[in-house]
Parts: sequence; C-alpha cells; structure tokens
Amino acid sequence: MTGMTKFGNANLPADVDLGNALMSLGDEIGVGGNVIIKMDKTGHWVYGADQTLIDPDGRWAVNPASFVKGWVAWGEGEVLAERIFSAYDKAAPRTVDQLDAPPVAAKRGWEQQLGLSMKCLSGDDEGIEARFATTSAGGKRAVAELGVNVGKRINTQSPATVAVCKLGSSTYQHKTYGRIFYPVFEIIDWMTMDGEPVEESASAGDTGRRRRA
Repeated sequence: MTGMTKFGNANLPADVDLGNALMSLGDEIGVGGNVIIKMDKTGHWVYGADQTLIDPDGRWAVNPASFVKGWVAWGEGEVLAERIFSAYDKAAPRTVDQLDAPPVAAKRGWEQQLGLSMKCLSGDDEGIEARFATTSAGGKRAVAELGVNVGKRINTQSPATVAVCKLGSSTYQHKTYGRIFYPVFEIIDWMTMDGEPVEESASAGDTGRRRRA
C-alpha cells in the first residue's frame, strides 16, 4: 500500500477504555486537523477556506485517537463557543444540562457535535490533514458508526485500528426540507498506527473491509 501515514501512539488510553468509549458514541447521538473538511448541501466534500473539492478517489486515514464529542453554539454563520472533549474522556458532560449557559447570540443554544481528524493518503489531496465536525443527525450517525467499528477492533486487540476510508454521501427524503445529503465513510482498508497494512483472517468479520459507516 502506498501513501502510508504514521499516527504513532497518539496518546491513546488503554485499549479497552478507548474501544468502549468509541463504541458508546452510538449511544450519545491530534484533535483539530490543519484544515476544516465538510460535506456541503449538495453532497460534495470540500475543505479549506477556498472550499476545495476533494479528489473523489482519495483515501483518508482516520486517527482513532481523534474522535471527539461535545457541543457548539452557532451565531450568524460563525461559531460563538465550543465545549469539545475526547471521546474517551469519562469526565466529559453527557447532557447539555451539565454545561454553562450558551452565548446570548447563539441562535439554537448548545448543539451536540461529534468529530474526528483524518489524513489523505492518496490522490490530489495527499498529505492534507483535516478535521471533520458535525451537528447534523446524519453526520453524527456517520461518525458514531465509524467510531463503533474502530472501537470493536480496539477491543478485539486488532493491530490495525486506523480505518482507511473513501468519503462519499447518500440521501434521504425529509418531509419538510426535501432531499437531504449526509456523509458516508466507506471503510476500504485498515492499517496500524504506524501506517502498516496488516494481513487479517476472516475473523475480522463485522469490522472488515467494504463496510459503510
């Protein structure tokens, strides 16, 4: 495999603690990459201030230590405040009632947010490190399901806990807003924190290749 990246130890907590924490993201529906990546309202992935379209064939490695959860307060097109915690932080607030009051100008108060960081391994965007954060229902579900898959592998002590994904999108029909796009993380491979591929047996099963999260 080409275009490998190394995350090193990345200050990971104990395997079981991190695995369980990532798996719990589904129940709760380095951090901070160099650029912000997002999926726009037309289902296209873009990054940076110039809203550069990603290479659709690029492969992105997701740092398993980068999953975050928390809340964000939005004003008129800008973030007024954030309360973000590592996914494995057991002391992190679990409900909005545990937070201080949001800024007065926050249009919707505190909104739940999930996120992660990843690095592109191939294609036109190779080497780009990006942070993805979302408050949408579909986006949070995608991050949570990806976290569950990573958590399962950590809990089974697999040496390959870095999900290599292609970034895509899908849609559903909203009764008020019509066609809504949501992000898809298609897991196409796994590698170690040192960027090495691992030959695995069929026992990797439910968290193996070609899964959609």
